[in-house]
Amino acid sequence: MSAPSSTGAGPGLARLNNLPRPELVKQLLACLDVRRWANEIADRRPYRSDEELYEVADRAASDLTEDEIHSALAAHPRIGQRSTGKDTAASWSRREQSGVDADDTQLAVELAEANEEYERRFGHVYLVCASGRSGRELLEILRSRLDNDPATEMRVVADELRKIARLRLARVIEA
Repeated sequence: MSAPSSTGAGPGLARLNNLPRPELVKQLLACLDVRRWANEIADRRPYRSDEELYEVADRAASDLTEDEIHSALAAHPRIGQRSTGKDTAASWSRREQSGVDADDTQLAVELAEANEEYERRFGHVYLVCASGRSGRELLEILRSRLDNDPATEMRVVADELRKIARLRLARVIEA
C-alpha cells in the first residue's frame, strides 16, 4: 500500500517544511510513535517533493528496533476496538478501522478471541494496516499470522507500522 506521490512541492509539503519543529514532531509521532523516526524526518527538512519525504520516512523506518516497535504498538488499539481518544492518532485509527462493522457482534467476539490468542503467542497487540479492509479480512489475516514464528512476526509488524506511517504521513501533508 503506498501513499500518493508527487514530484512537486504542493501547499501541504510547504506547510510541513515551515511548521515549527515541536509541532511537526508531534504530528509525525501520530504517524509512527518512534521519536528517532520523527526527529530524523524533521531534521531533514526542507523537502523538495512528497516523494523525497516518503523516501526519507521509509529509510528512517527501515531499521526499527524491537523496542521502537513495541513503543509504536502501544499507540495502537486492538483491531476491532475503537480508540476513544481525542488526539490525531486516535482519530486516524478510527478512520482506518472503519471497515470493521461495530454492529456485528459475532465478528466482535471472534476478533476479541483471536486478539487474545495472538497476544498470548507474541506478547503484543496484533497490528495490521487496516485501511480499506473489512473486519472479516482483518480476522483472516490475524489467524494466518498465528503460524508465524516470533522473529518473522516482528518483521511483519515492522512492515505494517511502515505502511501505516506512510498513509498517515500523507494525511499530514494533506492537512
